[in-house]
Amino acid sequence: MREAKKKIAEPSTGPSPDIQTVHDTTYNLLRRLGLTTIFGNLGSTEQPFLKNFPEDFQYVLGLQEASVVAMADGFSQATNKPVLVNLHTSAGTGNGMGNIMTAYQNKTPLIITAGQQTRKMIVVEPMLTNRDETMLPRPWVKWAYQPVRAQDVPAAIMRAYAMALQPPSGPVYVSIPLDDWDQPALGDAVVRTVSSRYAPDPDRISLFAERIRKSKNPALVYGPEIDRSGGWDAGVKFAEQLRAPVFFSPLPDRAPFPQTHPQFRGALPMAIGPLSKRLRGHDLIIVIGAQVFRYYPYVEGDYLPPGADLLQIVSDPADAGAAAVGDSLLGDAKLALEALIQLVPKSKARSLPAPLRVASKLPSPPNDPLTAREAFAALSELRPDNAILVNESASNAEDVIRSWPTVQQESYFSFASGGLGWGAPAAVGIALAQKKTGRGRPVVAFIGDGSLQYSIQCLYSAAQLKLKVIFIIPWNQEYGILKEFAALENTPNVPALDIPGLDIVSAAKGFGCASVLTKTKEEIKKAFGAALSADGPTVIVIPIAHEDRPLVPPISD
Repeated sequence: MREAKKKIAEPSTGPSPDIQTVHDTTYNLLRRLGLTTIFGNLGSTEQPFLKNFPEDFQYVLGLQEASVVAMADGFSQATNKPVLVNLHTSAGTGNGMGNIMTAYQNKTPLIITAGQQTRKMIVVEPMLTNRDETMLPRPWVKWAYQPVRAQDVPAAIMRAYAMALQPPSGPVYVSIPLDDWDQPALGDAVVRTVSSRYAPDPDRISLFAERIRKSKNPALVYGPEIDRSGGWDAGVKFAEQLRAPVFFSPLPDRAPFPQTHPQFRGALPMAIGPLSKRLRGHDLIIVIGAQVFRYYPYVEGDYLPPGADLLQIVSDPADAGAAAVGDSLLGDAKLALEALIQLVPKSKARSLPAPLRVASKLPSPPNDPLTAREAFAALSELRPDNAILVNESASNAEDVIRSWPTVQQESYFSFASGGLGWGAPAAVGIALAQKKTGRGRPVVAFIGDGSLQYSIQCLYSAAQLKLKVIFIIPWNQEYGILKEFAALENTPNVPALDIPGLDIVSAAKGFGCASVLTKTKEEIKKAFGAALSADGPTVIVIPIAHEDRPLVPPISD
């Protein structure tokens, strides 16, 4: 039997310039969908998509894929629009997975595309093949797909857009072989519109309203979906109408209510027993736009205090299904609040809750080194009214929130997953949104010295884009949050909880940022004032004292 001659196909020179390609059709679709800002870290499998990059698009380079995803997340949250992310096949997807998980839990609509090897070689799995391409990003994407043929790429991106935007919004993933882009298209892509919110069932919200009207001492627990839905004003109006105290849901990633409002009572504890104790005396807990509840360490106790019932209004069926207690209603937070305002009359018999106690005064003279609260208080003296706060200082998060109370909507951003490395690049994306939209709000990011190391590459992007973002780095040379866990879990002598030897000032300068070490209140204020006047990013490093604090503060019986 004659052996067949082996033949290797010659490289294609590309289609005729008169033929509309998948590349042409896809870029036209992206224009019509408003996806003209692309965040990425390109590789060989992405270059066919990015060739002859159009002048009306902007490519935002991140030096590592985790930073790329978080920058896009921040940009999407700050613009309230879906965003396109372009990653390098499975290798880049793997690098970005931590922040893809965070984007999923943040409910951020990201359309993530990844390159794939040439279709003719996928069967032999050459290097950089995105093997089992829809499996890697799961379960942290709403939908994952690789088109069966090149001509399906535009339709797949249209479907991805629809899936990402519909509630609960979140990231989606499309793997695209690199030789698809030069293939002839079937014509212009079909553009569809989809709903980004849905109203609660009228009968069920009427039932909820009746239970609220009958309550003697209700408590409101507001969650991040209120801020995401634009329901800030409705939330304030309903709280004032009900004359009930307002708590933040545990570990909030958005601020849904003004923290200086007389009815605000702080964030609920992040453990079962302490949370239940905090709500004692209330006969009805009304949770709007949040999980029930986002716990962190396990501290035993009852889910609810004795005699209390719980109502939950949330847009995500998974959050409703996972609740340990209570009755749920699916719906958009803003639409639900507006409906409740009409259905629940203003309370006349119930007195307003007592004001929250004011924090104790700062010590005089100050500590040396300063405590986190002292350092943050010095910064707050110069805080612009319209500043946006990004918080990823895990062991000092409460000090950040108390020193910088949120007083207006879309002003506080944190991460819902607990995975470090999101905050700094997310601040870059938020600052870019301020620049592109012309809002010009300064972005101040509180990032722990350990947290910064997970995504320090984002400082390069901030410098190259000349963004108005100020990174505040409380420098305690330790993983403070893990030491708090060690005390809670009774695990002495755990190694690697100290991180000495980090020269953050020099590293930040190496990426192109202005950077300064400040030790006193006066030095902090001087550096912060200069940063507010600067045209680009600034990193302010503040040595702070070690503090032994309980991870879950005790609540008296």
